[in-house]
Amino acid sequence: MKPTPLFTLSWSGYTLELSRRTHVMGVINVTPDSFSDGGQFLEKERAIEQALQLAGDGADLIDIGGESTRPFSKGVSAEEEMDRVIPVVEALKKELRIPISIDTLKARVAKEALHCGASLVNDISALRSDPEMAAVVAGAGVPVILMHMKGTPADMQAHPTYDDVTAEIISFLREAMNRAVSSGILKERIILDPGIGFGKSFDHNLELLKELGRFQCLDAPILVGSSRKAFIGRILDKKVHERDTGTMATVAAAVMNGAHIVRVHNVKQAVETVRVIDAIKRGRVEGA
Repeated sequence: MKPTPLFTLSWSGYTLELSRRTHVMGVINVTPDSFSDGGQFLEKERAIEQALQLAGDGADLIDIGGESTRPFSKGVSAEEEMDRVIPVVEALKKELRIPISIDTLKARVAKEALHCGASLVNDISALRSDPEMAAVVAGAGVPVILMHMKGTPADMQAHPTYDDVTAEIISFLREAMNRAVSSGILKERIILDPGIGFGKSFDHNLELLKELGRFQCLDAPILVGSSRKAFIGRILDKKVHERDTGTMATVAAAVMNGAHIVRVHNVKQAVETVRVIDAIKRGRVEGA
């Protein structure tokens, strides 16, 4: 097992010391149709309440999304997406001291969310979906998460094939990072996500978690978002809301194999899981 590379993200009054411990990102889907919690947090007050709960449970970042990107999903307009997320971002900015991430493919949504209090962009298309996104991120000087996705949410799970899934995704992410830097985004503010469940088969997801250490060659923080995904349900024969135990197993594997950030729905369990695995991996307890 290779030691996890050390990274520190600093911007606009925020600092994430990823070298000290693995960080936990909590998920809020302000949508009617997301695969895990669609409809639960569509109402503004419910979304705000849940975000504050996740922060209280120990989340280091909160990721707010207003468009479902589950397999075979269809997109929504920028206007509808902003109607969902902007009021939530505005309210949370007044309540939270941790960074708020906007999970969007659209530059207009990202720009407005950053203006209203978000401080991070999570783009599952790695800046490919909207040609204006890179300029928005570069202009704001905020970190960006670049994720690998084969195809689009509408077709990514049709027949995903690779000759060498890990090698091909490493190549994709290297190109995405170079493209971002060429657009004016600072390399030290780029986070990379191999995209578990986005254009991958059951076997591909397992292989990526097993071989996550290979992504260290990219010299950037790695985020893993495996929470409640279908491959866990297949292993355990569990429905979406019964997959938290399985999710924590994938979190443990991700941390052990080099993840710097894990993106989850159940923050409380993830914080405890990460703390134990970090202690095992690093031979110490942070803060002890």
